[in-house]
Amino acid sequence: MAATTGNVRATGESVPEIFESMDYGPAPESPDVVRAWLDKHDRSFGHFINGKWVKPEGRKTYQTKCPATGEVLATTIQGEDEDVELAVGAARKAFESWSTLPCHVRARYLYSIARNVQKHQRILTVMESLDNGKPFRESRDADVPLVVRHFYHHAGWAQLMDTEMQGWKPIGVVGAIVPWNFPLMLLTWKVCPALAMGNTVVLKPATYTRMSALMLAEICAEAGLPPGVFNVVTGNGRFGSKLACHPDVDKVGFTGSTEVGQLLRRAVAGTGKKLSLELGGKSPIVVFDSADLDSAVEGVVDAIWFNQGQVCSAGSRLLVQESVFNPFITKLKSRMNHLRVGDSLDKCIDMGALVDESQMKTIKEYVEEARKEGAEVHQVSASFPKHDKGFFYPPTLITNVQTVSRVVREEIFGPVLVALPFRTAKEAIALGNNTNYGLGASVWTESIPLGLEAAVSLKAGAVWVNCHNMFDAAAGFGGYKESGYGRDGGKEGLYEYAKPAWQDRPRPNCGEINYTTFAAKYGATVPPMPGSGTVGDKSLTSDGAIVPGIDRTYKLYYGGGQKRPDGQYSRPVIGQEGRVLALVGEANRKDVRNAVEAAHKAAPGWGKRAAHNRAQIVYYMAENLEIRRQEFTQQLQLMTGRSEEDCRREVDLAVQRLFYWGAYCDKYGGTVQETTLYGVTAKIHEPMGVIGIACPEEYPLLGFVSLFAPAVVRGNAMIVVPSQKHPLSALDFYQVFDTSDLPGGVVNILTGDRDHITKYLVEHQDIQAMWYFGSAEGSKFVEWTSAENLKRTWVDYGIARDWTDAQQGQGEEFLYHATQAKNIWLPMGDIFAN
Repeated sequence: MAATTGNVRATGESVPEIFESMDYGPAPESPDVVRAWLDKHDRSFGHFINGKWVKPEGRKTYQTKCPATGEVLATTIQGEDEDVELAVGAARKAFESWSTLPCHVRARYLYSIARNVQKHQRILTVMESLDNGKPFRESRDADVPLVVRHFYHHAGWAQLMDTEMQGWKPIGVVGAIVPWNFPLMLLTWKVCPALAMGNTVVLKPATYTRMSALMLAEICAEAGLPPGVFNVVTGNGRFGSKLACHPDVDKVGFTGSTEVGQLLRRAVAGTGKKLSLELGGKSPIVVFDSADLDSAVEGVVDAIWFNQGQVCSAGSRLLVQESVFNPFITKLKSRMNHLRVGDSLDKCIDMGALVDESQMKTIKEYVEEARKEGAEVHQVSASFPKHDKGFFYPPTLITNVQTVSRVVREEIFGPVLVALPFRTAKEAIALGNNTNYGLGASVWTESIPLGLEAAVSLKAGAVWVNCHNMFDAAAGFGGYKESGYGRDGGKEGLYEYAKPAWQDRPRPNCGEINYTTFAAKYGATVPPMPGSGTVGDKSLTSDGAIVPGIDRTYKLYYGGGQKRPDGQYSRPVIGQEGRVLALVGEANRKDVRNAVEAAHKAAPGWGKRAAHNRAQIVYYMAENLEIRRQEFTQQLQLMTGRSEEDCRREVDLAVQRLFYWGAYCDKYGGTVQETTLYGVTAKIHEPMGVIGIACPEEYPLLGFVSLFAPAVVRGNAMIVVPSQKHPLSALDFYQVFDTSDLPGGVVNILTGDRDHITKYLVEHQDIQAMWYFGSAEGSKFVEWTSAENLKRTWVDYGIARDWTDAQQGQGEEFLYHATQAKNIWLPMGDIFAN
């Protein structure tokens, strides 16, 4: 079929003429109902707060326009501080009753919203396409059905919260900030789990696309949702930051660019707020020579030209095996020639308009830069509307590029695909993972063993086999690395909107911190010099003579061996009576570097070990610790001055905790998700990678075991900073590691100034997560600094927990922080699908 020259047909064209040319005729969707709704509101909207429209006086306004035609849809207001106060206050008041409702009642409300969204499905579809510029067909067949699905799915989780989320409770007021590419769908990814878990929500939609959020708020009120439970406020990006930073917002859920995610991470650092980030991507499409090439071509179309490429998981990097690279590119170019670009309400188009002129300018700059570098740019003469309104850009394919080119490394967020060849499967995985992002990926092959191995090897939160951009409410979506952390959807997404039942909202008050000088001075806390205390008498009697005892030298421990500190300094460990019990190594940034390298060497092999083998090693640790029960008890007594009975209990609890985590080695691998896909969606709990762990001062043995053990059993490697004041139990534990067959480099121990070592751990680009149990100031520093590469953090804000208590010292919270969920989508279709 020939592509049409426009989606406005010449008047008087007859049916026989259409059949003669076989051109596509227009199939426009009427916007009349949407326009009637806009007119009902005089095309002027305020916020939706506490179940009603609120339009404060004196606010600046913003014109919302249709990107495809330039038509002004409505005027909305730019919110100010007072509006945030009003909305958060309404949500805080509503939380008092909403959070205490029976689960069944909350489920009924969510079910009612799902029903009402279905009743208004068509108007929401038209509004979404007018507001965003995306094809009506995509809004109708993808976006709005997923909105309905999320409300239904989370009505079920609301019903089951008491049983399926035992030990968890709602967080409080959620500040949700969503982008413009899926204005309606992405807001439900935040709102649905938040409401299901008993939270209330203040939502700020994107500047460009506000209308569908405001329409949904009115639908929710019509469905009977109590006032204040769901509020929508409009404003610019700075207004969103004000919402996130409001002291009565307990959780921030953000979807958007990596750069804004970094700003938000720093803005809420040290405040005690929970934060989840779903950010940018540069997702690979890996096509092996064993793939069905024609199917893979269609998959590429779905991966990159869906929603004009304005998708965070867009498959914007095409990696094709060298043996089929040229024929595949030829097929792809031929397919591109049949893509149609046009007005968003035309049901016959493949691509609509970009959201804004600034977005089109950015995309053009990327493409022109690649052209100047010598890349080959293929742009189809796709159909465009005859009018010169709207921000339309052609489907684009760039070849002959280098891996260091900007178009290969950076997220373009437009209909631009870059293609590179690879030779072997290992090279494909290396290229696929050669990015700061890790949101999505797809693998194309008819060999299922190859497809699954590649899916497991690619570092991304969602990997599709022989498909791309599949989403469902039952499967969490979110990223690795600079694509953020946290999941939207599935049971894994519920934990983003709940907290342990025993825990209150931390509200630390650490003031301003100089992030450059914080903990930067080496040896600042206890000067590592002679004369720091009186060394205890270590003499003994041998053959009737008094002889000096052999001095015990405590070293650092990394790579499976004892290492002298790079700085060649030691610090005293002073017991309760003021005597120096021992000298331990004072680690510095070079020791951190060495320990991280050792951990990264060990991590791949440890993560791939059979879970049963990891369990045997952890049980063996418990066995070896119990053999030395009295020795560890006495050492705890000397360090802490506590009673022998109390110290023995700590050792016994450490043994029990090792047994507890040994049991979880082969019992948290994942599940098969019950999505709407005809096939299998497998969720696997992957290790975070390399984790930095700063242990608390209290319970120097139990706190150490309680933190390293869950990380170990789930396949992570780590660098552990033991109790700064009482580190000897952790240092003696490396003998337990050595006698329990733990591979070298899985657990590495650095002693010294906890904050000084933490500083270089959290600044390290190759640490995937940082756990910190120390001061409020240190917690703020960790969260703020983690924004650099968006490593995941777990901090205590200076609030001690009772490590002897099973609720606080072990459990699902630890598993949540030790793993990241990956969903692998594998469709079926050789027998019953045909």
